[in-house]
Amino acid sequence: MAKSEEAAKLKEKQGLKEEFIEFINRGSMIDLAVGVAVGGAFTAIVNSLVNDIVMPIVGLLLGGVDFTNLAIRIPNFFGTGDEAVIAYGNFIQTAVEFLIIAWVIFMIIKAMNRLNRKRDAKKAEKDAKDEKKSK
Repeated sequence: MAKSEEAAKLKEKQGLKEEFIEFINRGSMIDLAVGVAVGGAFTAIVNSLVNDIVMPIVGLLLGGVDFTNLAIRIPNFFGTGDEAVIAYGNFIQTAVEFLIIAWVIFMIIKAMNRLNRKRDAKKAEKDAKDEKKSK
């Protein structure tokens, strides 16, 4: 390989490295990383809230109903072996848990939005007073 070809490949590799570093250092990439980390922590909080606080209350209200054991068993008609099990109860349980988690997240966001509106209203009121004083 000629020296000029080696130099071109080295320059291309360095350009790729610089491009990658630029990509990683973009604000949106850092924001995404922070969002993923905060989202993971928030998921743990919501899961604990749902599993440790909300689900026991729902269990009491529904009389301890647990759908996970509901299933349809289909025997193996083609000889010996295990039967097929369609565990639709597990799907129902997961869907109910999803709806509860979605509701809890909705209520948390709704409360946060209410607090933000109050804060913004107070800030706007303060800004209006400051503007009147400056005139």
